[in-house]
Amino acid sequence: MFKEAIEKLWNDKFARVALIILGIIYFALLFADFIAPYTKDFSDRAMAYVPPSKIFIIDENHHFSRPYTYNYIREFDSENLQIKYKFDRSKKHYIKLLGKGQAYKFLGIIPMRRHLITTDTEGRLFLLGTDINGRDVFSRILFGGRISMTIGFLSLFVLFPIGLLYGGIAGYFGGITDTIMMRFAEAIMSIPSFYLLIILASILPSGMTSAQRFMLIVIILALIGWAGFARVVRGMVLSVKNQEFVQAAKSIGASRLRIIIKHILPQTTSFVIIAMTLSVPSYILSESGLSFLGLGIQQPDASWGNMLKEAQEYTNIIYRSWLLTPGFLIFIAVLAFNVIGDTIRDVLDPKSRTN
Repeated sequence: MFKEAIEKLWNDKFARVALIILGIIYFALLFADFIAPYTKDFSDRAMAYVPPSKIFIIDENHHFSRPYTYNYIREFDSENLQIKYKFDRSKKHYIKLLGKGQAYKFLGIIPMRRHLITTDTEGRLFLLGTDINGRDVFSRILFGGRISMTIGFLSLFVLFPIGLLYGGIAGYFGGITDTIMMRFAEAIMSIPSFYLLIILASILPSGMTSAQRFMLIVIILALIGWAGFARVVRGMVLSVKNQEFVQAAKSIGASRLRIIIKHILPQTTSFVIIAMTLSVPSYILSESGLSFLGLGIQQPDASWGNMLKEAQEYTNIIYRSWLLTPGFLIFIAVLAFNVIGDTIRDVLDPKSRTN
């Protein structure tokens, strides 16, 4: 069944494009330390808001050359009262593939200095410009994406076991147990989730590290999302608990918990897969929204949300459009997950199958 579903998913051209896009994103995030020209702690305050570096392959004599770039020089235009950047053409800085750069640990384990693309020690290579603190936006996008693109999956690992077990117990036992459990779940669902998320995130201690804050945000996202999932699971359990295979398990003396976990909940597998795929985008947006509001991942650590916060200023939108790149990536990632989720739903829905 699942092999057939995977084949149908891959045969859908929109889903295939979405899978390839997400594959590229996660591959880049996994090897971010190697792909990024700079480490996550790099900062050059003299290079604040520098535009993206221009890479030249034709020299001043109109001949082909090894790829090179120029550093930028900041100048203040007293007539227009603004800072301008021009090339320092006194020295070329050649682009290096697999060249030595800042030290890091490959996959967090192996000490390395080789980067996919870099330049000499005096040169500066900013593929997507820099932010207000002179940090390379391209490198920070890679490191920040690790948080933004994984927080959804981690939340699901907490949310789905709770929702499955809670909904399974409520649906199987029924009666007063079902009534009490579902009223509690409905009370959780009636609270505006994003406002609750803001309240819970805002009361986190200010002295927490970003890693601690990250894990607590994962837990908060899970705690406000399990109720709706549990309610749907409960409905599915009600529809299957009286079927013959459940009665057979009862007749051989299986415990109620075993019947729920081993015989009933596996019948919800298709729905769980669909729900997980469609839930990830909402958690990506939730984390980005929290970080954008300053309640999520804190500087100097990066996430796509807190990087996008800098682009909310009018002057940055007009003159420093490269700061909007994290927002574009959030849009692409959410769209790709939604396309895959919709396709999986069509594939696994029995009513959509044709014999």
